[in-house]
Amino acid sequence: MVLRQARAWAAQTAETDSVCFFVGTLSNSVTTKYCIFTIKRTLYPIKLKIVSDTKIIIFQHPIEEIWSMQASPTQVVKFITCYNFLTDNTCQMKAALWNIPKNNDTNDIIPLEKLADIDTTPYENELKTITYHPTDSTKAVSVLDNNFVLWDLNFKPQVVTVGTLTSRGQPKFINGKWNSHHLMDQFGTLIKNSIKDLDFNTLRQYYFATCGDDGFMKFWDIRNTNEPVWSIRINKFHDQLVLTSSSDSRVILSNVALIYSEPFNQIHKDNVYAAEWSAADPWTFASLSYDGRLVINRVPQKYKYQILL
Repeated sequence: MVLRQARAWAAQTAETDSVCFFVGTLSNSVTTKYCIFTIKRTLYPIKLKIVSDTKIIIFQHPIEEIWSMQASPTQVVKFITCYNFLTDNTCQMKAALWNIPKNNDTNDIIPLEKLADIDTTPYENELKTITYHPTDSTKAVSVLDNNFVLWDLNFKPQVVTVGTLTSRGQPKFINGKWNSHHLMDQFGTLIKNSIKDLDFNTLRQYYFATCGDDGFMKFWDIRNTNEPVWSIRINKFHDQLVLTSSSDSRVILSNVALIYSEPFNQIHKDNVYAAEWSAADPWTFASLSYDGRLVINRVPQKYKYQILL
């Protein structure tokens, strides 16, 4: 499935019956009517009961290019977008809270209902993302410049607290994620460098993963990230068993299942900006490339059974 240029992609977290994703476009859709050009920005929720039953509903996002987005964890009809807004020949990132209209069973493009602006301008202009709390749709954190801001979204968005990074070289945040452990009151951030994204392990409280421009996926234990690892050996018969020794006098045996990887359905022809797991089916995932190509995949049965059996 191919749309227009896009990089914003999110699973519809609160939808647990159907496999649903949102995608927001970057490029303009221009139609001519009486020589008046109407510019439309669109948002696509993609619903799949099964792979062969795909429903696309197109909504009008009336304000500029969508750069990031996230669905509410508890309310199916609500989500947040960060978008590029042009004013006085200057581009500025802004954010808003939206609602999907109830009567959307139509082939027409439906305007979204804007619930509120989330004004981050007092805390610098380089807004990177706004992330919902994992279980509470009234809480969200915005990441921008050297600040992260906790918001109360219960009524009109209100600032609860602000954290500021002050250090030599004026470092800036580029991303952030909630940690679903530790009473869900921890928020991790990335400082601007070659690291692009992070994700916390929802099953094991001390572990998270990062990826970056160096082409590596790295897995971390936040209890001990400073001690160097001096040797590593992979079991020659069971490659999920990994043995390491380090300068802290410890020998660690790790069970790393399926440490090999393989590409899935190489039909993307441009930069792939986002990949997300379905909130309804743990074996379904989707990816989005800059040219607007959407790919829905399922974990191959041979891997699925290796995990389950």
